[in-house]
Amino acid sequence: MIVQDALLAPVRTSIAPAFAAAPISAPLVSVCIANWNCKDLLRNCLASLFDRPQGVPFEVIVVDNASTDGAAEMVAAAFPTVRLLRNPANLGFSRANNQAAAIARGQYFFFLNNDTVVPPQTLAKLAAFAKANPHVGMIGPKLVGGDGIPQISYRKAPTLGALLHRIGLLRWTKLFRRAYSAYRRDTYDPRGVKPVEALMGAAVFLPRTAFDRSGGWDERYGFGGEDLDLSAQIGRKHLVIYHGDVSVVHYGRVSSKSNYGYVAGNVAVGYVHYLRKAGEHRIPLLAYKALVTLDAPLQLIQNLAQYGGRRLCGRAADAGKSREAVRGIWHFLTRDLVRFWRA
Repeated sequence: MIVQDALLAPVRTSIAPAFAAAPISAPLVSVCIANWNCKDLLRNCLASLFDRPQGVPFEVIVVDNASTDGAAEMVAAAFPTVRLLRNPANLGFSRANNQAAAIARGQYFFFLNNDTVVPPQTLAKLAAFAKANPHVGMIGPKLVGGDGIPQISYRKAPTLGALLHRIGLLRWTKLFRRAYSAYRRDTYDPRGVKPVEALMGAAVFLPRTAFDRSGGWDERYGFGGEDLDLSAQIGRKHLVIYHGDVSVVHYGRVSSKSNYGYVAGNVAVGYVHYLRKAGEHRIPLLAYKALVTLDAPLQLIQNLAQYGGRRLCGRAADAGKSREAVRGIWHFLTRDLVRFWRA
């Protein structure tokens, strides 16, 4: 939700840096990275921050969620100035980000995915914009894929209707297609600077004060929906702004694609948390849970059939996608269904 118009001040789109030099002991920006595996992508992300001028004093905090690929060891060896926290288990994206924020020293927080690359002067541009617009509580840059094509970087807040369209039992009816299109992509334009309802969590820049007033990342989200929730909490008192003149390269869900079983259940639970916090009534929520539960076995059968057909046709890459979908649905049905209904 965007704050009432009477509370808004004009947004200044100038992003010319205007900061005096300061020692690293007094960082202006704290870059916070929650990491789970993806060692090579994390190395590239950190290198982009340290090897390119960013225009402001900054620190980097990496919270590693018990990676098994040597990511934490890589950070300690290759980037000794990074403040590294090692969790004994995967505590989730939200909790790791809150851990980073708790020890951060900067006036601004930049929460960043490990599968991103940050161009030169990005931190200076975002900090200058935030300084010029103190009524803004959250800023998201334009996310650009490795192929240079803009990715969806903001969207409308999801509604129950939009999420119902994701259910195979209902998708064929097209009853909720318009709501889903409005949520996912119909309103996206990568150009310009504008207030939005929800930013993608791959890269978000916040003043410390706005983050603290919002209560931080809701740790009931394991992975999925937490960026929608933070946007909503910040948006109650501040503007949430998409800044299309600042870009960050985002390779996109590499970790989640390789851990689809973990992701599928957490995303399903996350949407329920979000709808509940947004004020959705109990009966529609129960109906939504029932439909998702009934739909899951049908999706499992469909993806199994797709997998077999794609293998027979020699489409190995597509067959792999179907296999991962099967694994995710099976994980949801066997390990996450009870948690989904308790959400």
